[in-house]
Amino acid sequence: MREPRTSPATVTTPVNRPVPLRQAVYDVLIELIVGGVLQPGRHLIEAELAEELGVSRQPVREALLRLQADGWVDLRPAQGAFVHSPTVEEATQLLSVRAVLETHSARGAAQYATGPDITRLWELQAAGIAALSADDARGIVEANAALHGFITELARNPILAELIRQVDRRVRWYYMPIARPRGKDAWNEHADIIDRIAAGDADRAEELMHHHTRATTDFYCRQLTAAPPAGV
Repeated sequence: MREPRTSPATVTTPVNRPVPLRQAVYDVLIELIVGGVLQPGRHLIEAELAEELGVSRQPVREALLRLQADGWVDLRPAQGAFVHSPTVEEATQLLSVRAVLETHSARGAAQYATGPDITRLWELQAAGIAALSADDARGIVEANAALHGFITELARNPILAELIRQVDRRVRWYYMPIARPRGKDAWNEHADIIDRIAAGDADRAEELMHHHTRATTDFYCRQLTAAPPAGV
């Protein structure tokens, strides 16, 4: 009697492969956009990017096509690729979704945070204050992302955490130009939120986070409306 055939799925071992070059170029370009190195409206020239990144033009071209599909880049006929300039409508939509997710995070954090968790929140708060004092926009953005990310982690909700991760890069992109002018108010608001999380006051933590995210959205949209068109 023959032995039953083994399903390939039970014996196949995934092959570890390096990240495809087009993916690596895609990730680098997004970080350059998020970090403000490539500003909205910036003309992206394939040959120049290829030379700066030390790659051929093909992975750059493939990355730009994907960036266009994902809303990071605009491809204009007969002109080429340009870093996308967010609109007020786009910002309002994305940041409003983020606000809903963040308020749930704050409520969950207030319900589940332990003493060591609160200590860590204050450490992250201190890192943000230090970056603000140093007038370090990138440092402020990264500290802000770390603090909000940890609050989400404390909510003990993997689905919520995954949804927030999906919008994290774009939120950091939007936050970069307002990190310094909004900074003092934002980090004061963070301190109030941490106080309420530490007190286990879920209702107030949620309310304060809602106010915080709403204030950030309004500030960004005002800045966007007041700014001259990209490229001017």
